[in-house]
Amino acid sequence: MLKPLLTLMCLLAIFFTDGGVAAETRPNIVLIMADDLGYECIGANGGTSYRTPVLDRLAADGVRFEHCYAQPLCTPTRVKLMTGMANVRNYAVFGKLAESQTTFANLLRDAGYATAIVGKWQLGKDARLPAHFGFEEHCLWQLLRRPSRYANPGLEANGEAVDYGPGKYGPDIITDYACDFIDRHKDGPFLLYYPMILTHCPFEPTPDSADWDPTSKGSPTYKGHAKYFGDMVLYMDKLVGRLLGQLERSGVRENTLVLFVGDNGTDKPVVSMMNGQRVAGGKGKMTDAGTRVPLIAHWPGQTPRGMLCSDLVDMSDFLPTFCDAAGVDIPASLATDGRSFLPQLQGRMGTPRAWIYCWYSRNGGPIGQEFTRTQRYKLYRSGQFFDIEQDVLEEHPLDPAGLSPDVRSILDELQAALDLYTDARPEEFANWKKN
Repeated sequence: MLKPLLTLMCLLAIFFTDGGVAAETRPNIVLIMADDLGYECIGANGGTSYRTPVLDRLAADGVRFEHCYAQPLCTPTRVKLMTGMANVRNYAVFGKLAESQTTFANLLRDAGYATAIVGKWQLGKDARLPAHFGFEEHCLWQLLRRPSRYANPGLEANGEAVDYGPGKYGPDIITDYACDFIDRHKDGPFLLYYPMILTHCPFEPTPDSADWDPTSKGSPTYKGHAKYFGDMVLYMDKLVGRLLGQLERSGVRENTLVLFVGDNGTDKPVVSMMNGQRVAGGKGKMTDAGTRVPLIAHWPGQTPRGMLCSDLVDMSDFLPTFCDAAGVDIPASLATDGRSFLPQLQGRMGTPRAWIYCWYSRNGGPIGQEFTRTQRYKLYRSGQFFDIEQDVLEEHPLDPAGLSPDVRSILDELQAALDLYTDARPEEFANWKKN
């Protein structure tokens, strides 16, 4: 009797991880984050200015979220996304993630995931930082330096600086690396985080543009020309398709959760059309034009086909969602603000947020702009209260004295949520720039 029992115990040790999740069923996780791509740019969201056929198909086959909100700018979003915390708790300064922080990659790597980050870094100029924050491999722009990111770029692959010659395109090189990582780790599980270089300025031709110049040294101006934004959106969409194709070729598509999200609103020179309405890019602003971003989730056999989810999703929610999917416990020592939306992307009820909270300071404070919001209503620390459904540009604050009882109760709830964060900024970060 003893021998069969020992055999059973050995089998259990082989098939199960410490978290109680069968090792071979733990999903691969691919997070793709487009740069400066607002909600209005995706055809599935009602956008009509650009072509996004791959993302539109992904949304038709999976779950599309209509109320996902980011920080208004790139580094603040990256810090919140990777750590699962509101910026008030741990945002230090633009272009840096404090080394004291723990990321979703740290947690998944420690649980046995192979991990990689490819694309745009912007979290500190030190070659050891990607590994410090949990990424075993990387192919990045702007880790050690800031050369061209598009035509004939300069990148860092696992800490080695490489300058690419005539005709090379940065997003292609990075996507090649991502595809290779997928194939090398197809026995899984793996985490691939792809914060894309596209569609950030300078707006310039892609290899598919009619006036692509393989010898180009890049745009002579920082912004470039907004007429190329549509070409860049289409190329971004094409690269998403390449990644999805690699998942298929490597035989891992069925067990891979793919999420596509934007990091903040579209840049200001860009004006787009969505559902017949003109939408001016609002990157850097606290309005929907600066914070509302696309989110699409697809996991074969897990995500309902063509589902629209209206629940609130915040950038701090990705870390707990990944840990939930992977069967990884979040250490009690991490004061995270996120909430897993894994049930919602699987078509289940879950525990939807009643509100989200945003603290934003481009350069780290010590004082930031703050709001809490529902899908419809938004309250700033200043006391300004808006009905976003009726006033998306936030030009007409509501008078608290004229509110109906139902709306007044929403205002009170949002004020109570703001009050939870009144003293949330740690001393470590209160005057971080001065240290």
